[in-house]
Amino acid sequence: MTAFEDRRFMGFGPRPDGFYPLTRAVLDPERLPPVLVELLPPVLAAAKEPLSGITTDGVVVPDLFALQDEGFDPSPAVAAARGFLALLSPQQQAAVRFDIDADQWRLWSNAFPLWEPHGLFLDDLDETQRTAALGVVDACLSARGFADTRAAMQLNGALGELIGQYPDTLREYAYFFAIYGEPSAEGPWGWQLWGHHLDVHCFVLGGQIVLTPAFIGAEPAVADRGQYAGARLFDAERAAGLALRRSLSAAQQSAAVLYQSILSTDLPPEKVNFVDGRHQGGAGRDNRIIPYEGIPASELSPGQRELLADLVAVFAARLPAGPAAALAGRFRAHQDQAHLAWIGGAGDSDPFYYKVHSPVLLIEFDCHQGVFLDNEEPEPFHVHTIVRTPNGGDYGHDLLRQHYARHHR
Repeated sequence: MTAFEDRRFMGFGPRPDGFYPLTRAVLDPERLPPVLVELLPPVLAAAKEPLSGITTDGVVVPDLFALQDEGFDPSPAVAAARGFLALLSPQQQAAVRFDIDADQWRLWSNAFPLWEPHGLFLDDLDETQRTAALGVVDACLSARGFADTRAAMQLNGALGELIGQYPDTLREYAYFFAIYGEPSAEGPWGWQLWGHHLDVHCFVLGGQIVLTPAFIGAEPAVADRGQYAGARLFDAERAAGLALRRSLSAAQQSAAVLYQSILSTDLPPEKVNFVDGRHQGGAGRDNRIIPYEGIPASELSPGQRELLADLVAVFAARLPAGPAAALAGRFRAHQDQAHLAWIGGAGDSDPFYYKVHSPVLLIEFDCHQGVFLDNEEPEPFHVHTIVRTPNGGDYGHDLLRQHYARHHR
């Protein structure tokens, strides 16, 4: 790793070397402090539960999603997936391929797994195989979505360079990749790219794509030195959130802003978590009950509703044009039920959290405390974002159910 003379970022330095028992992007639970183990989400146990999806009250809202052509041409993605698989040995194929409804879809962590991870480790592939794997990802995302994905990977490498620790974990290609189902222009299939600060699940069914759960994060969110200098994330997500927040009247702020400060001393214990921060829809939370909170979109002005749509569009822009427009259309159809919640300030340098929550979309943006850096309070340079499709939409679950009902009675 690069030996920087100064390993501090924005005044904060790395935590002590070896603070985390990490080897090749996997945590050793036997060497992890019990207090930290208790904070980690119950991913393995949760994955054994039947998937119903995130709801507001434990009851799934029916008939929110439909089998339809959203204008995505799956042929290039299918060709990319088949080309990637053709480059693999039989042992590698066995490691990377899973049934379309396999439990492994739900075995992911934004932090690091405590279990034996599934899929192929990109760092173990040769350059041709790794390029082909990323070609599958590229074929299913927009240019913006692929750029964000690669930036998250590069920023993971930049973090390793910055602190000079965990050389087999804080790397650009320390991620796991899996293929689900049989790549096909008509049938259901998908892929999963998961690891530290990057967990993207892509379900493909003909002309439709579901790209959730999607977790993209970075610590720090910009690389200011080294081989990854210039890599950055979340400028648009932050700007769009602030534009909406600053448009609120005093009365609207009283409904939308749950807490004026994001500092741990100013929040209740359930809003302070070293692993999840303020996130409610992270790993292991596929069936979580998350009630609406904040201000309903029905109480926003037409101009503010446009700002809300602009914020959603920033996250939808990771999808190809057709599926992105379909996602925006579903959100508009249920916009009156959407809620905006905010924690923290709205200044240019303030850390904050926001949540957009509707029957068909959950977006969370959270400024986090240091994990590898030693800031004990949230800072705007450490960001986690999550996008979910509530009510059974994650992992393409509801579309797959409808597909089976139509074609496999």
